[in-house]
Amino acid sequence: MRRVFQTFVDRLFEGHDLEDLKEAMSETAAALNLSCFAYLSLPRSPNIAPLLISTYPSAWTSQYLQRRYERLDPVIIQTLRHPDPFPWGLGAGVAMGSAAEHEFFEEAAAFGIRCGYTIPVHESNGTIAAITFATDQRRAAFEDSIRKHHRALQLVAIYFNAHARRRRLAGSWTHRVGLSPREIECLQWAAEGKSAWETGCIMGLSRHTVAFHLDNAKAKLGVRSTIQAVARLAACNRT
Repeated sequence: MRRVFQTFVDRLFEGHDLEDLKEAMSETAAALNLSCFAYLSLPRSPNIAPLLISTYPSAWTSQYLQRRYERLDPVIIQTLRHPDPFPWGLGAGVAMGSAAEHEFFEEAAAFGIRCGYTIPVHESNGTIAAITFATDQRRAAFEDSIRKHHRALQLVAIYFNAHARRRRLAGSWTHRVGLSPREIECLQWAAEGKSAWETGCIMGLSRHTVAFHLDNAKAKLGVRSTIQAVARLAACNRT
């Protein structure tokens, strides 16, 4: 598991966009016999669509987003209420109370999503996400892997959520003010309190290269200090 986790973390840091993150998680899930996965990040505003990164069948994910199924999905409802990981499906985990919830699970099952294991991520700013590993039926290898690696999977979920949020924000800012992905990431690590040297170690860059990216970002944002640039970044994150 240590080798699998290290490879996963390396892939996250090397990835340039959400598709790269999807591939990193997909490979990790496959290495652990965990079939398909889905990551759903729920916005604080109901007017903003959730972010879904998944290896579920595209016909199902398109239907899920179009019909706003996150509002009635019992797995997501459980995620919103409790921070602890939980199994679901075939009589395990979450309960299906209403007719709409029964219908939802029947539709999901038609696409091979019958049972799984979900890890909620509750952040201090109120943002909530769910990372789910699912399968078409209960399999010994799937359940054994969950049981054996459940603690490590929580770290996988936390790392994936952090990188997915950074990549999504980077895309938003790149569109708005022309910042490069590297400039965005350097600002994000600065927001975490990392020095240019520490950021360079994390990103595999020299301290001077990090400083170069931060200087470019400040120029594009029209500010003089990294603190001011980080403040602009935080303001964008609240929108």
